[in-house]
Order: sequence, then structure tokens, then C-alpha cells
Amino acid sequence: MDFVLNGLPLHVLMVHAVIVLVPLAALATVLSLVWPAARYRLGLVTPILALAVLALVPVTMAAGSWLQARVGDTPAVRTHAGLAVSLLPWVIALFIAAVLQWLVFRRQGAGLRALRRRLGAGGYRAVTVLGLVAGLLVSAGSVADLAIIGEAGTRAVWEGVFSDVPLPGR
Repeated sequence: MDFVLNGLPLHVLMVHAVIVLVPLAALATVLSLVWPAARYRLGLVTPILALAVLALVPVTMAAGSWLQARVGDTPAVRTHAGLAVSLLPWVIALFIAAVLQWLVFRRQGAGLRALRRRLGAGGYRAVTVLGLVAGLLVSAGSVADLAIIGEAGTRAVWEGVFSDVPLPGR
């Protein structure tokens, strides 16, 4: 399969969607975890957004592999490609966190009361705190990993190409 759209490598275009959607899904997940008003307004949007990211990342990686085979195998490209593999586990975890928070808070009534009875007040509080911390860590980790991968990709494209020489007349 050719990963080209209007003469441009599809990876270059898809990366921009990943750069926007991963932090957006992470932010929606965090807001849904910590702010009841946001949770109510976002509702099913949060897990759907995380699902879109989960679907987009492997396709973007495939387009990146296709592009790597055509641009040459430089150390910077290898570094970027090697780092990119780590994003998929993060977005899988982000999707799981988004779905779990939606399921748990969607069934706030009887389901949460039953869980509270079963675990006791302390156990329920511990599970709640662990879920919150896990959701926050997964959200932060996915965004941080994306930044590291993106920085390596930017270096692979621009390092040694861009000059900081002022333009004439400026």
C-alpha cells in the first residue's frame, strides 16, 4: 500500500492528527476523572476520542515505516522510529483509562453503591485513588512520550537543514 496523499507522504499529515488528538484525549480523560461537570459534558466523547487515537497511531506508524524505507535509514530516523514504537502501549492504556472512567461514572448509582459495600469505605477510597492516579499517570505518560517521539522526528527532518541566518532585509 502506498501511503501518499496528493504527492505528500501520509505519515507527515497523520502525525499532525496524532499530535493534536493524543493530548486532547489525555486532557478529556483527566478532566473526566477529576471534574464532575466536565465528566457530565464530555460523556461518551472521551472514550470515543481515545478510540480514535488508538486507531490512528498504528496507521501512522505503518505510514512512518513506509516513509522510512524511502527517505533512507539515518541514525536520527532510526532513533525516531525506535521511540515511536513506545506510543502504542501508552494509547492502549489511555483508551482503557477513558473507557473505565466512563463506565464507572456512568453507573454511579447502584453499581458504585454495591462496590462501596463490597470493598468497605477504606477499600473503595483506595480503589478510587488508585484509579485516579493511574488515569493521571497514563494521560501524562502518553503526552510526554508523544513529545519525546515528536522531538526525535523533528530532529530527523530538520537537524542540519535549518539555518539560523537572518533573512536579507531583516
